[in-house]
Amino acid sequence: MTPDQEAELRARQRSRSKVMALLLGAFCLLMFFITISKIKAGMGS
Repeated sequence: MTPDQEAELRARQRSRSKVMALLLGAFCLLMFFITISKIKAGMGS
């Protein structure tokens, strides 16, 4: 594998890692807000 190909591979891995981190963060926020809304709904009844 040439150095150019290796650099391209690393760049693709880095961008894929960033996307996965953003998706994981969005999922955590979604779970947090769902949990908060369920807790608030339970307190009202």
